[in-house]
Amino acid sequence: MTRIGAAPSRTRRPRRPGYAGAGAVFAIGMAGTTLPTPLYGLYQQELGFSDLTVTLVFAAYAVGVIFTLLVAGGYSDVTGRRPVLLYALGLGALSAVCFLLVGGLPLLFAGRVLSGFSAGLLSGVGTVAVLELAPPEQKARAGLVATAANMGGLGCGPLLAGILAEYAPAPLVLPFVTHLVLLAVAAAVVLALPETVGDARRWAPLRPQGLSVPASVRGVFVPCALAAFAGFALLGLFTSLAPSFLAETLGVHNHAVVGLVVFSVFLGSTLGQWLVGHIPVARALPLGCLILVAGLLLVAASLWTESLALLVAGALGGGLGQGVAFRAGLSAVGDAAPPAHRGATISSFFVVAYTGISLPVVGVGALTLWLGLVGAGLTFSACAIVVTGATGLYLLRHRPPAS
Repeated sequence: MTRIGAAPSRTRRPRRPGYAGAGAVFAIGMAGTTLPTPLYGLYQQELGFSDLTVTLVFAAYAVGVIFTLLVAGGYSDVTGRRPVLLYALGLGALSAVCFLLVGGLPLLFAGRVLSGFSAGLLSGVGTVAVLELAPPEQKARAGLVATAANMGGLGCGPLLAGILAEYAPAPLVLPFVTHLVLLAVAAAVVLALPETVGDARRWAPLRPQGLSVPASVRGVFVPCALAAFAGFALLGLFTSLAPSFLAETLGVHNHAVVGLVVFSVFLGSTLGQWLVGHIPVARALPLGCLILVAGLLLVAASLWTESLALLVAGALGGGLGQGVAFRAGLSAVGDAAPPAHRGATISSFFVVAYTGISLPVVGVGALTLWLGLVGAGLTFSACAIVVTGATGLYLLRHRPPAS
């Protein structure tokens, strides 16, 4: 019985995780997509395939990402953020199971395609979920959390796998078992997240939209997407061919070191995203391209001189430039997109980015057959420097309007 004059009792609701929880889910999911990177050498020994096959396996992942972004990029705008996050984690788990059962190339390709499907869903919905769960006064910090979770997660995948493969038993088993455990934790966090789509239709039919960028956003979208394309091309090079270069040219066979080198480019990206917080987008985009060019020059020098130190410096410098341009571009596009089309617009942004991470890398893989790893890497570096420099000049002359 309630006493007269007593304040009514209030039932305390359990506190739900906010944008930081969504960022953790995003990072765990993305880590699985780069987990196999330092393990390709072991798969090559076990299955006996070439460096070109490595790039084709990597391309299968990128094709999965792009396909998913085109087909389901805006699906979370209709069905809600939480269901799509759970779908993405489920696809990541299926990918891990494929790698655990690998006995030949078919399952290797299947694992990478499923991983691409997972990354395609996460790239859009993970970013939007983090931004929408943040209170208004923390929007800038949420933008950093979203991009850092993306790049940081991608970087932690090879670092985790490299350490486990080098210093723990079952190098082709334990990394994926570990990730399955992390995915289970992430799924529990998703179930506790509040839904941010008010009129979500849980079982809405999937209606592919292709590239969907509202006309009002295109003035911001085009220059930002160009910068993302250039930066992701560098990430593609490091996640596909850097392990082979380290082993075949520099004689580095320690899987932990390979994972650390690949991690360094994503560490540079995360640092760049942190530094860009107080730089206006119109300046950050061309500045990011300029730093990226400097990083590419260091990468080319490392290939020419066969220097591990220069390779790491190029990874950090190039990643720094990529991070500056990426966060500025993603924040500008996310702010400019209307809420009803935000998921689809951000997914279109990632389509352009992942085109940069796939097509150039396949070209480099094909060039290795004629020019070798060093010659192909130098050719890629030269082309990327030209493209990135031209993008920077374009951004100086066509600065994105304020959102």
